[in-house]
Amino acid sequence: MLDVAEQLDQWVKEDQDFAVATVVGVTGSAPRLPGAALAVNAEGTAIGSVSGGCVEGAVYELCQEALEQGRSTVQRFGYSDEDAFAVGLTCGGVIDILITPVRRTDPYRRLFAAALAAARADQAVALARVIAGPEELIGRGILLHGDGTAEGTLGGHPELDRIAAAEAGGLLEIGRTGTVTVGLDGQYCDQALELLVESSASSPRMIVFGAIDFAAALVKLGKFLGYHVTVCDARPVFATPGRFPDADEVVVEWPHRYLQDTEVDARTALCVLTHDAKFDVPLLEYALRLPVAYIGAMGSRRTHEDRIRRLREAGTTTAELARLRSPIGLDLRARTPEETALSIVAELVASRRGGSGAPLAETGNPIHGGMPIT
Repeated sequence: MLDVAEQLDQWVKEDQDFAVATVVGVTGSAPRLPGAALAVNAEGTAIGSVSGGCVEGAVYELCQEALEQGRSTVQRFGYSDEDAFAVGLTCGGVIDILITPVRRTDPYRRLFAAALAAARADQAVALARVIAGPEELIGRGILLHGDGTAEGTLGGHPELDRIAAAEAGGLLEIGRTGTVTVGLDGQYCDQALELLVESSASSPRMIVFGAIDFAAALVKLGKFLGYHVTVCDARPVFATPGRFPDADEVVVEWPHRYLQDTEVDARTALCVLTHDAKFDVPLLEYALRLPVAYIGAMGSRRTHEDRIRRLREAGTTTAELARLRSPIGLDLRARTPEETALSIVAELVASRRGGSGAPLAETGNPIHGGMPIT
């Protein structure tokens, strides 16, 4: 639901009634991951998508029914062997969808309004909703804010709400959307509850070290993938906003000094394009000890071997060196800056999603991203 927060927040401000269909589970191949949403207002206007077109018509009707009946439900859609063009996912997957009415009189409205407003304002927030459990609890939720405060209830014991908020906090910390199960021991509720946790956090960071032509192409693709992109170089003649108009910020500073003073997290990607020992060795010596998602360095194989030797002499351990993607990027036989940038972000996505980087035609892996966290 939070992936269409801007429009839904506007509907709330306009005092409109609407229903939201949210993907809560995926099995096999499916075009949208958990958290993807389609919403329909009382006038019949639809926004968003849950399947890339396969089941949109049926979900649209379910949203209209939810608006009339005022009840949350979970529906499953899957591939039909008898009729591949029937309502179902012809790509072969199965998706579970939570349909929730958000009318002016519904008890969840205030909680959803707070979640949507926070997400639209780019504030860290996680919305946890019941997707499996007693029928009367389906759709109930808890909203966790970035400062650790929570509001809402699952309708059971207060301790259950505390546990759910803690589980939501774990996913919010890494900016992930996924499912969790609470109440397994039956101590705080009659049966276990499965929750969908939707996280809305600030954009992950990509820091590009080295203000070169390859960096300009990488900045564009980084922005396309949703990163907050910073370019850093110690040379003021090259590190200028005019050369990198797509960057969120351009910093003139020695790379290792900037990295020591800036904030990074488990989603941050560090792309070292300087391929100059005086810049990248002190930078990588520090970077390889940070809990970031990706560290890649550009350079020829000779440059790579010299870099590894220098890092070992500086005290970098074998385990730390194993984290370095160098030479950076996948083997696409890239030549131009744009092709090279594509090879880098391809490796970055593969690393983030656990992909092999091999041609899909040669693997039996799912076409779309991995399963949600459980």
